[in-house]
Amino acid sequence: MVKNFVEEKIEIPDNVDLTIDNDLVKVKGPKGENQRKFKIPLVKLQKTDNFLVLKTSRNTKKEKRMLYTTRSHIKNLIDGAINEYVYTLKILSSHFPMTVSISNNELIIKNFLGEKIPRRAQILTGINVDIAGDIVTVSGTNLESAGQTASNIEQACRITNKDRRVFMDGIWLTSKAKDKAKK
Repeated sequence: MVKNFVEEKIEIPDNVDLTIDNDLVKVKGPKGENQRKFKIPLVKLQKTDNFLVLKTSRNTKKEKRMLYTTRSHIKNLIDGAINEYVYTLKILSSHFPMTVSISNNELIIKNFLGEKIPRRAQILTGINVDIAGDIVTVSGTNLESAGQTASNIEQACRITNKDRRVFMDGIWLTSKAKDKAKK
């Protein structure tokens, strides 16, 4: 018998509340709340008991790709509601002493390579950034926002027209992890 559809199930943990409102999926857990719109007409979302069922009407490559991508995004939403995503960056300055501070959802880097104009990196909403000495910690429940904020910080210190082997100053990503929930 040939299957004409593809179906995937995602188990919803007990400490997570998942609601579906048209295209919007909201996930609420012990660490926070996530939401995302899925405007994919090929994939149907349905909640039954402790499972979220994703279905497609046909068994083609395109529908499978959309289904598995949607499944991964929803799993990331659930994981973020249970465990925060944490990125650790290190401030390195060998030529000029850099000062890094946070102001109005921006990370401000002063005196980078002796520049007079401070460089700025945007901090996305829902993301916490802490500076402790030469370590910058980016944490949040949304994987994409936390990763983009860490990338914004790294890109703000991009060096051009200098030998990168000599001028290694900047803020560099050192680790990515999930903060384990305490039981």
